[in-house]
Amino acid sequence: MVAVKAGDVAGALRRVDPNIGLYLFYGPDTGLVFERAESVAKRSVDDPSDPFQLIRLDGESVALDPIRLADEAGTMGLFGGRRAIWIKSTSRNLAPAVEPVLKERLQDTTIIIEGGDLAKSAPLRTLCERSPRALALPCYADTGRDLAGLIDETLREANLTAGRDAKATLLASLGGDRLATRGELAKLILYAHGKSEITPEDVDAILSDVSSLATDAVIDAAFAGDMTSLETGLRRLAAEGVAPSSVLGVALRHALTLLPSCLEVEGGRAAGSVVETWRGLHFRRKPAIERHLRQWSPALLRRAVAVLQASVLETRRQAELDQAILGKTLLDIARIARR
Repeated sequence: MVAVKAGDVAGALRRVDPNIGLYLFYGPDTGLVFERAESVAKRSVDDPSDPFQLIRLDGESVALDPIRLADEAGTMGLFGGRRAIWIKSTSRNLAPAVEPVLKERLQDTTIIIEGGDLAKSAPLRTLCERSPRALALPCYADTGRDLAGLIDETLREANLTAGRDAKATLLASLGGDRLATRGELAKLILYAHGKSEITPEDVDAILSDVSSLATDAVIDAAFAGDMTSLETGLRRLAAEGVAPSSVLGVALRHALTLLPSCLEVEGGRAAGSVVETWRGLHFRRKPAIERHLRQWSPALLRRAVAVLQASVLETRRQAELDQAILGKTLLDIARIARR
């Protein structure tokens, strides 16, 4: 059997092959692994709520007793009909239990395995990829077109639409785990009840991390040389208990991200065009980032990086002074920006 690529999984699941008796779902997106396993389990039996039709097994117990899976797969249902065996993931190797099952075609029984994040050389994954009676299906986090499609489909089912800015924010905020994405979208739909269109304000109200937004505002003010907004933002972060070392870390990453972009601007590319290439950037921050690119030169950014690196180290050495170190460092960054 040819290994199924991540982009071909949906198509493979739509084309039901009668020779396939075992489905292995694996990958880092545990939510997507569960969602796809559940979908196959439900379609494989007449009544998913009947424990005699849908048998749930713990992977740990199957690994400790490899013969159990073959016995269960060969058992006839009490009242006949189709059966499915759904095995939850385990860190143990399930290949010894699966190998004898794949030697012959299963009769009216489907086996579904949640395999965890299996390496390419994992025995269970290798066994299923090579067998004509199994499908090994990778499940990776939704990105790009897949995530956009999921958002569109979910909102459409709720009779909602999302404008360009709102959708851009959703794409930047979601996608790490399928179940988590669906959960966040469900909260957003509930929040927007009675409306026809999702707005950026709706997305911010439900999905945004308030402390993250406050940190971004402080960083943007520092790199823009906006002393008033910077001092206000620093007081807010202190009141909310945000760790100064984490704020300095964000500022350092921002400077390191700005550096190659500044080189592009210095080479003649428009700041607005460069900003459009920033992945995961909230649309409301775009004007601030464009301003940073116009204010800073590569030489000054290298100087800022050195200052921030020294301050991060200093907060580790003198943790009791971390608030003072943070304030002084960002004020120094703001003074450089103003020059």
